[in-house]
Amino acid sequence: MRQRSVWIMAVRPKTLFAAIAPVLIGTSMAIGDNAFHVQSASVALISALLIQIGTNFANDYFDFKSGADEGERLGPMRVTQAGLISPETMKRATYTVFLLAILAGIYLVMRGGWPILVIGLSSVLFGILYTGGPYPLGYNGLGDIFVLIFFGPVAVGGTYYLQALTFSYESTLIGFAPGLFSVAILAVNNLRDVDGDKRAGKKTLAVRFGRRFAKFEYTVCITIGSVLPAVLVFLKNGHYLSLATTVVPLFAIRSIRRVLFSQGGTILNDVLADTGKLLLLFSLIFSIGWLI
Repeated sequence: MRQRSVWIMAVRPKTLFAAIAPVLIGTSMAIGDNAFHVQSASVALISALLIQIGTNFANDYFDFKSGADEGERLGPMRVTQAGLISPETMKRATYTVFLLAILAGIYLVMRGGWPILVIGLSSVLFGILYTGGPYPLGYNGLGDIFVLIFFGPVAVGGTYYLQALTFSYESTLIGFAPGLFSVAILAVNNLRDVDGDKRAGKKTLAVRFGRRFAKFEYTVCITIGSVLPAVLVFLKNGHYLSLATTVVPLFAIRSIRRVLFSQGGTILNDVLADTGKLLLLFSLIFSIGWLI
């Protein structure tokens, strides 16, 4: 396998929608308030992608070090465990990507001040602590909260703030929508890996509360995330076309059925990828509807 293909696999492109969607939503709301700032939006997107990629690299490395990827793996190949990239190389790549994110973030801090500094450093820190450190968040059932907050209101509200230089409760509120979709992605991942995670000692919510909980979590996150714009429409008494996001659950029926009636296995890899597409679809529909 070519080295380029191996690194693309390590990046996990299908997960990058979780980084793109919040920036798209926050930017659309800034445009709606005549506060669009192209440089801030562009650098915010670059930083978000770098943090997501760095987190993926960190997961690949720390899961290998902890032995979580040992045995028969149902998910996409982890390149460190497969021996395609050495642990030391992956470790260096992880910290290099996070360093690039920090360097890109210098401009954002110069524009947005200490709130952006706190958001940026926290995002990098928790990206490492998700599977690394003495108390990995993802191994102790805290990953869902981290994903909801940092891929939701923090990312959307932060993107808006960088452009408007003021906080907006609307952008923070709607930020929970992409956060919920990202939690749904995590729920599918944890449902697929529940047996392997039990053996590895990972106490995800699916392990703690069972498959039924993970299936419920997935369905609720997709549903609530899709209808959340209705709250904003009520509060703002406008932007009615953003209500078009309520059609997203219709596109999710196949995925929801697979989750509800699946006993696990590799079929959930397709659901995971499709849920990422649902997140992107939601963000596009909301952003266009908000601006029309």
